[in-house]
Amino acid sequence: MLKLKRVSKFYYNKGIISSGFSKVNLNLNIGEFVVITGESGSGKSTLLNVISGLDTYEEGEMYINGEETSYYDESDFERYRKKYIANIFQNFNLINSYTVYENIELMYNLNGITEIDIKNKIDDILVKVNLYKHKNTKVSKLSGGEKQRVAIARALAKDTPIIVADEPTGNLDSNSAKSIIKLLYEISKDKLVIIVTHNYEQVKDYATRKIKMHDGKIIEDRTIKNIDNNISYIDKEYGNIILKDKIKLSFKNTFNIVPKFLLLLLVYSFITLAVIFEYTSNLKSNYYDTFNGYNTYFGDSSDKRIVIKKKDKTYFSSLDYEKINSISNVDYIVENDILINNNFTLTDDSIYIWGSVKDISTYEDGVDVGKLPSSFDEVILLGSPDEYYLSLGEDILNKEYSLIQDSTGNKVLFNKLKIVGIKYVEEEIYKGSSIYVSNSVLLSIVNGINKSYSTIKYNLNDITIDQYSGYDIYPSKVIEKGKVLLPDELSYACKNYICNNNTLDILVDNIYYDTSISLSIYNTYNDNNIEKLTEYKKDEVYNKIFINEEDYYSLFERPSYQSSVYIKDVKNVRETINELEDNGLDALYIKDTLVDYSAEVRVFVNLIKFIVIVFALLGLFFISYFIIKIILKSRNIYFSTLRILGARKKDIKTLIIFELNNILNISYILILLFFLLINNNVIKNAYIKDLISYLKFTDYIYLYIILFFISLLISIRYSNSIFKKSAMSAYRSEV
Repeated sequence: MLKLKRVSKFYYNKGIISSGFSKVNLNLNIGEFVVITGESGSGKSTLLNVISGLDTYEEGEMYINGEETSYYDESDFERYRKKYIANIFQNFNLINSYTVYENIELMYNLNGITEIDIKNKIDDILVKVNLYKHKNTKVSKLSGGEKQRVAIARALAKDTPIIVADEPTGNLDSNSAKSIIKLLYEISKDKLVIIVTHNYEQVKDYATRKIKMHDGKIIEDRTIKNIDNNISYIDKEYGNIILKDKIKLSFKNTFNIVPKFLLLLLVYSFITLAVIFEYTSNLKSNYYDTFNGYNTYFGDSSDKRIVIKKKDKTYFSSLDYEKINSISNVDYIVENDILINNNFTLTDDSIYIWGSVKDISTYEDGVDVGKLPSSFDEVILLGSPDEYYLSLGEDILNKEYSLIQDSTGNKVLFNKLKIVGIKYVEEEIYKGSSIYVSNSVLLSIVNGINKSYSTIKYNLNDITIDQYSGYDIYPSKVIEKGKVLLPDELSYACKNYICNNNTLDILVDNIYYDTSISLSIYNTYNDNNIEKLTEYKKDEVYNKIFINEEDYYSLFERPSYQSSVYIKDVKNVRETINELEDNGLDALYIKDTLVDYSAEVRVFVNLIKFIVIVFALLGLFFISYFIIKIILKSRNIYFSTLRILGARKKDIKTLIIFELNNILNISYILILLFFLLINNNVIKNAYIKDLISYLKFTDYIYLYIILFFISLLISIRYSNSIFKKSAMSAYRSEV
């Protein structure tokens, strides 16, 4: 069955060669009960490890059923241990967190045995070793003798032709030792049993052969009892652990040691949070990079803004706005979109406050400085406390300011506005201040903006005069409806330079509408009669064409042809745009219009950012691996034991991967639940809530893939570290 021909084992340590045993010749057969004895250090345990395939040998040849083993590689020895060898150890090498039944079941699992009657097989073995009543008892609660019986039961379950036992009675009392030796002897009837012991007296009544070693050599090899040499051994092939049992074992191992589970869960939670926060911080950074874009037309580039107009080019009605407001993701509508496409400045020539104009009727908060408006010419400001002029607080209140539209240079839209209150808000990106004004001021501003965007022409007696000639239309309270007052300079277009009762056609055209009005000229003015004919002084009315206020507003006071929708959730912006378009609207997402002139620079910045993230992940990996390796060190004996019992290295690697991935899955689910509680305000944390708001469903999938990959690398690196040596060397380094 087993033959050793001049086999030697050497050890190498720091350049020094020592001998385990030398030039051993043995021929061992089925049915023998072989006892190897000798003093400590004689080489008997080393010989047993070589016979078991747990250690390699450097010289000679070992045969199993006539097959040479000197060419065996690691996988060959794994197959050899699985097919031929069952080990019984002095310190039992049982899984203390498993029950007696589970320890024996493990042996069947490792051999890929999944028959329906596996339970009956285990029960029969437990009866044979007198442990049936302890089948559901955890091994850690058994006595030494009972533990050794479990080890023997496990060896019986493996059902190999060779059973090797290294000092199987070394930790037992005399009565327990006697019963164990008797049990091993009964097993040896159809197997080769090899026992290493320093106490030959305990086993002499059962031994069929005695081998004594001294200083690495066999000094005695004596047959005590003859055996039946005709005992046959049926050569069997053993399978490997199947996927279902790998999963079952991985879950069992995940929770079997509570302190280990909690420590690993803590580490994996740290890894998960670190990766998620790094990922979301990068998403947030990339998101705010999009604000670097610039658009010369749209003043507010908010990511929540969608500009809309009707496809049929008509103006919006109240019914249209009702339909738009019924869309679930619509937060509110700014009907006078033209206001937010422009920037304005409040100034008194010493203070310049830049921002956008908004309707005071939409403001629902209080103020930090001053009071809320009580008259049409009073305004409040909303902006950052870091903005210089707003930081002056009460020093800018109750003074008169002019409102200027920035795109028209110094053209004043409204005079004598008074700031009465300030509300401070924190802003990550400065977008200017919000200037809240009354409806009457708002109307005047809208008319002024509509006029600034319009092309205005005047037809007088078939002569066309455009606004670029320097003539501007202006409202006057003293002009009658349907009448117009011209400057003398335009009299050249009239017969005999007399324009009275002639007709002046005013034509207005812009991107939204075109309109016209015909007015009767009732007089012309010059420097001498200007103050008499109008309420203005001569230095205020250069080249003005005066018409009635009502006629003036009829040209520029129009319903909105373009509005802006502000949405609640930017993640659903595309769905909202589709709904708007289904309602007969053209929809333009402002973020899609931005042009970023710094994009090339940011490519380089993003490359640096990517490198930093990679190094951060590598640092996280090595720190986590170091901690996990320390936590799992207590598990090294378990994994080494599985190898000794015949499990393949790749199967154990899979178990490690599954076990650590179970921890990852639990930590990931717990953190997602934590995020859910934060998102629903059950737990208050504004910082985390802001970060996770950037995550979409696909991001959670990407994050899990990243975490799984990190866990996989940790598992592979850890398993490689414990499988560098032979099975016995790896085991010895842990005990």
